[in-house]
Amino acid sequence: MPDTPANQEIFPQPGSQKPGLGFPQCRIVGLICLGSGAVLNAAISACRGKGSDEQTLLRRQLDTLARGDVLLGDAFFATYFLLCKLIERGVDAVFEQHGSRQRTTNFALGQQLGTRDHLLVLPKPSLKPDWMSEEDYAQAPASITVRELHAGGKTLVTTLLCPKQTSKDAIKRLYRDRWQVELHLRNIKTTLGMEKLGCKTPAMVEKEIWVYLLAYNLIRLMMAQAALSCNRVPAQLSFKHTVQIWLAWAPHAYQEGVPPHHELLVLISQQIVGDRPGRIEPRAIKRRAKPYPLLMKPRTAARDDVRRNGHPKKAK
Repeated sequence: MPDTPANQEIFPQPGSQKPGLGFPQCRIVGLICLGSGAVLNAAISACRGKGSDEQTLLRRQLDTLARGDVLLGDAFFATYFLLCKLIERGVDAVFEQHGSRQRTTNFALGQQLGTRDHLLVLPKPSLKPDWMSEEDYAQAPASITVRELHAGGKTLVTTLLCPKQTSKDAIKRLYRDRWQVELHLRNIKTTLGMEKLGCKTPAMVEKEIWVYLLAYNLIRLMMAQAALSCNRVPAQLSFKHTVQIWLAWAPHAYQEGVPPHHELLVLISQQIVGDRPGRIEPRAIKRRAKPYPLLMKPRTAARDDVRRNGHPKKAK
């Protein structure tokens, strides 16, 4: 999608609350449009093994990006060869600097652009990564120029080099908007219920994930249409409200007296969400799970056990 920032985010989706119970587990790396919130593409793999790392999954989706796009990502993606690929495709990037490199960042080096803002020439790593072929390594440029800046309490790495075209404050605001992607992931996993998958084979788990993403994009399409009809942006509309309106409207969509489609969009656009920039939430669970064991047998067999032996004692 030209001229539309795309934000990359990782959302691992285990098939069970506990590993090692025979349930398939997978890792997903998705490209999410920052403007509409739609999932542009996604790559799915096993949690472990060759080709299951986030970098590999992202490289499989680079064809989704068009010249002029801006890719936002976390600290894991600010690597030399990924930046080379993006520059080659005409795609700009804004990544957080990796934690270990943040401590050694020296803003006194390179070409100074402002306070804690400079251009830096990165040489090609002397060691070829295991995943990379000799030919690709030889064709990679000997060096690339990136911009490092400190904004919003973070050190950012970007290919937006010109401070006149893209100011430090503009990059800070752009990366701050990445919080919207966290909300989109919450909508996919919590509002739609993809936190726990029901299928048990890898092939069916993958199909189930794609169905969730399809449903999510269809809801995002309705939100985009509603936002367009009322001169708003999709980020101002409530995803959960849209789902609730659709669930109430869909069973009666073809009956007499049901409002037409444009009135459905009006109802969707009525719920406006608050704008809370800089919001921070703890990575913690507020409510504890109940101390019941997992149901590891058919429900009918479990009922027969309860009839014969009664309910088991509470787990301490």
